[in-house]
Amino acid sequence: MEAGGESIPRLYTRTGDRGTTGLSGGSRVEKDSPRIRAFGTYDELGAQLGIVVADLPAELVEIGTSVRRLEHELYIAQAEIAHPSSPRPPTHRIEERHVRRLEADIDRYDALHPQVHSFVLPGGSRTASELHLARSIARRAERELWTLHRTEPVRSELLQWANRLSDLLFALALTANQRLGVPEVPPDYST
Repeated sequence: MEAGGESIPRLYTRTGDRGTTGLSGGSRVEKDSPRIRAFGTYDELGAQLGIVVADLPAELVEIGTSVRRLEHELYIAQAEIAHPSSPRPPTHRIEERHVRRLEADIDRYDALHPQVHSFVLPGGSRTASELHLARSIARRAERELWTLHRTEPVRSELLQWANRLSDLLFALALTANQRLGVPEVPPDYST
């Protein structure tokens, strides 16, 4: 048994060969349903965060710790998304404490870099570029979650967490550039 408590007997099941996939509890939905699109986009975000951690320079170990925690939280969010609407709540779900922790992290990292007064180009250092890509995936995942919410309401804590997640990734990108001595570049609207 793995740390997450799930056992995966084999990598393929053949149960999805007709365009459906299983949810927590055994019900099945179309592979392109809003629930699976949101779930899949968070899965993509997790893969991108894995790249961030793998490429992280030694000077940014604190950012790595925060990103690794986010990877774990993504599994909590995905477990909640994979749980169909029912009277019984999912075993794992995003709670108010997760939202508050994201807010505390945003405030902490935001204080570590010079204040930005405009948009910035998503780049600079490799780490910041990877974090900006993660931020844009997080925004897409949030949009997918809102699409799901319109047809199958999700809890407010999950929606709040989704909104704060991209803000934290932005703050981490700015902090990475600052720590690595890479200046932010505002967009040049005159070109």
